[in-house]
Amino acid sequence: MSSHILAIDQGTTSTRAIVFDHAGTVVSAGQREHEQIFPKAGWVEHDPMEIWRNVREVIGVALGKANLTRHDLAAVGITNQRETAVVWDKHTGKPVYNAIVWQDTRTQDIVDRLAADGGIHRFSDAVGLPLATYFAGTKIAWMLDNIDGARERAERGDLIFGTTDTWLLWNLTGGKHGGVHATDVTNASRTLFMDLETLDWRDDILEAFRVPRSMLPRIMSSSEVYGHAETHSLLREAPIAGILGDQQAATFGQAAFDAGESKNTYGTGNFVIVNTGEEIVRSGNGLITTLAYRLGDEAPRYALEGSIAVTGSLVQWLRDNLGIIRDAKEVERLAASVDDNGGAYIVPAFSGLFAPYWRPDARGAIVGLTRFVNKGHLARAALESTAYQTRDVLEAVEHDTGRPLTDLRVDGGMTANELLMQFQADLLGVPVVRPTVAETTALGAAYAAGLAVGFWNGLDELRANWQEDARWTPTPDRDGVDALYRTWKKAVTKTFDWVDDA
Repeated sequence: MSSHILAIDQGTTSTRAIVFDHAGTVVSAGQREHEQIFPKAGWVEHDPMEIWRNVREVIGVALGKANLTRHDLAAVGITNQRETAVVWDKHTGKPVYNAIVWQDTRTQDIVDRLAADGGIHRFSDAVGLPLATYFAGTKIAWMLDNIDGARERAERGDLIFGTTDTWLLWNLTGGKHGGVHATDVTNASRTLFMDLETLDWRDDILEAFRVPRSMLPRIMSSSEVYGHAETHSLLREAPIAGILGDQQAATFGQAAFDAGESKNTYGTGNFVIVNTGEEIVRSGNGLITTLAYRLGDEAPRYALEGSIAVTGSLVQWLRDNLGIIRDAKEVERLAASVDDNGGAYIVPAFSGLFAPYWRPDARGAIVGLTRFVNKGHLARAALESTAYQTRDVLEAVEHDTGRPLTDLRVDGGMTANELLMQFQADLLGVPVVRPTVAETTALGAAYAAGLAVGFWNGLDELRANWQEDARWTPTPDRDGVDALYRTWKKAVTKTFDWVDDA
């Protein structure tokens, strides 16, 4: 009896495999971190082969902990770090270069060249995205331009591209021995190449980027059977049936299926997604238009998204670069050792600023320093910066949609931080709500896969699984938090124009 769904969550810092039961409850999990490679300032890479090895390992761990085999799995879903680009040889299965991660900024020269004719919104009407180093398209172009022989091999049809969902799907389904080369609409919408209306690759944009169409995967829905696991794997013949980019997966796992429903994920970065239903809403306030999901042959659902590059990774920076904490969990206790931020603000524009500013010329800054400020104030300023950046994005959402926020559904590792969640509620003036199942990203991928094979009957059944775990209600002192936010806005301006050639 196929009584479970396995979700593979290939994230920015680690890969996990999580087994869910029919109630959407976590049964078991395996997790393994992978190396963060920083060859130069602004460059961020991962080893795709390490990620593939880790995937196989965590699948075995998750199944072993639950005492399950592939016979117990109705389907497998995949969710992934979006925009991270892998290019590999389809005959050998070997990548031509490390995966270039979504945080990487090396492609600014390509962005500038393309933006010289029409500005950063040159392709926005078609693809919903501004030209930015964030998206996968510029990363593919960089590899073709900078890896010896890559362009020639690509034009011969030997090289193929994928975000990490595609890399895993291809390997899981046989690799060089007939692996399925496909992606879903949510990941395709993060390349700069997919037309939002036709859900197909745009040949004119590919030509502008000088990327051969033959490299690109087939675009499929977020919930259908793409293929079956190869016969020599632990998942032998299990259907791979769901793919969602990580932030869309978290939205799906939060049961935010309808227009106006939203979520905010607190991870390496923060990502706010607001479902706009079947309507394509183009932002006038610095957000991007993206796919929310598509189930089989149904009409696609769209979303507005605000992407914040650095939130949880700022806490990692406090730990790894400054050494003021030994473990990420210590940041809350250190921040709580002081009553406020002491006048200090951290604007973590390590890779420029994403939504709603889109300022690649910005760089990180700590402002408002006096001799009074200590490491407790810096810890508090780091947490507060996450809440300030979230308010920046949500104010843009309200301007674009005309809908006031009534509450905010949250997920991700930082939601365990009580001080941050309370400050977020105070700053927004609305309740912040966390679900019982915190693993909403993996759950969303599991839901998509389960729907495709009839493990779940429909969205109403998934809505019934959602349960509230914790709620933070705002305190009435609006004047105090609004004053803090005004100073934050001033701090942000101090980061602009730092990189002269951006």
